[in-house]
Amino acid sequence: MKALILLTSHNTLGSTGKPTGFHWVEMATPYYALKEAGHDVTLASIVGGRPPSDPGSSDPDSREADVDRFLKDTAAMDALERTVPLQDLDAGDFDIVYVPGGHGTMWDMAQTKDVGQFIAKAWENGAIVGSVCHGPAALTEAYLSDGTPLVRGKRINAFTDAEEHAVNLQDVVPYMLESRLRELGAIFEGNKDNFGVHVARDTRLVTGQNPASVPELAAALIDMAQGQQKAA
Repeated sequence: MKALILLTSHNTLGSTGKPTGFHWVEMATPYYALKEAGHDVTLASIVGGRPPSDPGSSDPDSREADVDRFLKDTAAMDALERTVPLQDLDAGDFDIVYVPGGHGTMWDMAQTKDVGQFIAKAWENGAIVGSVCHGPAALTEAYLSDGTPLVRGKRINAFTDAEEHAVNLQDVVPYMLESRLRELGAIFEGNKDNFGVHVARDTRLVTGQNPASVPELAAALIDMAQGQQKAA
């Protein structure tokens, strides 16, 4: 199966001047899970090239093993340096579309019309769609061909409003992700404990709450992919 990992291209945390981008473990762990399950993985970003990353998520003193592995993986780093621009891709070519989080997603995933259109087309073509933390921002402008929001009536998870308040960024982000998903008719399944593990599954959609949820989310992605292959 062909899998796409779509990364943010936004590098600034609102008007704070602080750097942001994608979250490393949210990219690296699913990347290796997909590769090791035998899937062909393409790294892409909204504008292409080297995407910005959240510097705190690759701190040498606290980074996860998959992040360390990725940073030392010459082939993986080369692919990250040369991510494919979204506009050069066809949604129909992918069996899995996965969007990692990182606060950067809050400023360009919903605001870039092509993102929602791409995900909606992939979904309608039968693709598995996965995301974690702030990554589900990419789903908020995904409307199906009948005009229905992709997330309407579906169980979904993401970084919660309570967690955004806990990190004191509620007045920095352009909108509150949980609230936006609820407004679109999603059945939000947030863990009431801040930063606890939670993954929501609904047909071909799998979403996780935060970085702690990444291992479970990656396993769910692979499980879904295996189910698709058996059904084919």
